[in-house]
Formats: sequence, structure tokens, C-alpha cells
Amino acid sequence: MKTTKYEDLLAENLKDKEFKKEYEALEEEFEVAIEIIRLRLTAGMTQKELARKAHTSQAAISRLESGNYRNVSLAFLRRVGAVLGVKPHVSFQ
Repeated sequence: MKTTKYEDLLAENLKDKEFKKEYEALEEEFEVAIEIIRLRLTAGMTQKELARKAHTSQAAISRLESGNYRNVSLAFLRRVGAVLGVKPHVSFQ
């Protein structure tokens, strides 16, 4: 089975003007999702393992990693971060 790196797939999709416009509108959400995925994989954990250690469901971790987390709380991000050995940082620009 052939696999594709996320970065390669993203670069290809960003050539499409409509995709690029939508991606840029959601860039902050994707940045958080990508960072959580990176940290989880670096820790060698599955979504299920992260969820168990953060006292949440695998579905909640999946939503977080998909960027589909409109009402995520800072407390939730702290719990997930604590398991991954990091703290969330929030700023306004």
C-alpha cells in the first residue's frame, strides 16, 4: 500500500485556489490539530491511548485532531497537553 506524506498532499491541494482559500480561513484550527497529531505520534501513542490517559474518549481526540472542535475548552487542552508533556499557549495577534 502506498502512503502519502501530509505535507506532500497539502502542497498538492494548495494548488487549487478554492481549497487554498478555505484552508487559509481555517489555518489556526489546522495548526492546533497538526501539532496535537505530531506530539501524539512523537510520544508513540494511539488516539485511544491518549484519550485514556487524558480521561476522555477516542472520538474527542479524533475531533481535536481533525480540527473539528468549535467548543474545545482550555481545560481540555490542558489535560491533553499534560499527557503529552506540554502546556497550551494562547495569544491574540
